[in-house]
Amino acid sequence: MRKPLVMGNWKLNGTKQTVKELIGAFAEAANKAGDKIEVAICSPAVFIPLVEGAAAGSKLQYGSEDCDIHTQGAYTGENSPTQFKEFGCKYAIVGHSERRGYHKESNEYVAQKFKSAQDNGLIPVLCIGESESEFEQKKTMDICKAELKAVIDLCGIAAFEKAVIAYEPIWAIGTGKTATPEIAQDVHHQIREYLKSFDAAVADKVQILYGGSCNAKTAPELFGQPDIDGGLIGGASLKVADFTSIIETAAKL
Repeated sequence: MRKPLVMGNWKLNGTKQTVKELIGAFAEAANKAGDKIEVAICSPAVFIPLVEGAAAGSKLQYGSEDCDIHTQGAYTGENSPTQFKEFGCKYAIVGHSERRGYHKESNEYVAQKFKSAQDNGLIPVLCIGESESEFEQKKTMDICKAELKAVIDLCGIAAFEKAVIAYEPIWAIGTGKTATPEIAQDVHHQIREYLKSFDAAVADKVQILYGGSCNAKTAPELFGQPDIDGGLIGGASLKVADFTSIIETAAKL
């Protein structure tokens, strides 16, 4: 049985003070949830040493919001997966729509980041999802399959045994719009069926999270769907009450 995962993505937010306050509260919530679920926070790279210290001794896991394809060298401004690993990171988000959009990262380049993270001991969290126009044109699965296939082509289907998928419809990220539980479940189910066409055992095992304006209000119905294994949470993960409520919701499933 797949264990629910609740993961926060802070994006470009936070201060030294808020990091300490948020991690302290979320570490406590993770401890209360026990082994029923996994809880993680992905913070800006500059804050990871603070997160490491504040989360020490708790069940709260943490990771990076991105990582480079290189582990070292003349790549000014990049962040190596081996460096993240040295600071205790478990996860690395790759392929977030903001990276694909603002930084023009192709499916193939995202696949290289996925491989780099995994090869260096991190669990990649692969973000996939369609734009509003693609959703309206009923191209959701065409987009998701292409983004998954790039990773499968480079790494093989077995790579998803040690990875997480986050379905984030771009039209719902930061907009306040949320896919209905029925729409989200349908896409998650189709993603799992697509993976089953390569390996059923891997497809049954992989955690598929929902992202896209998931909050304390929408989480209960979303997390109750059979193919939704938790959430990649944006804005709500910057609020103690909201993210704690989401953790509690997942723990009750």
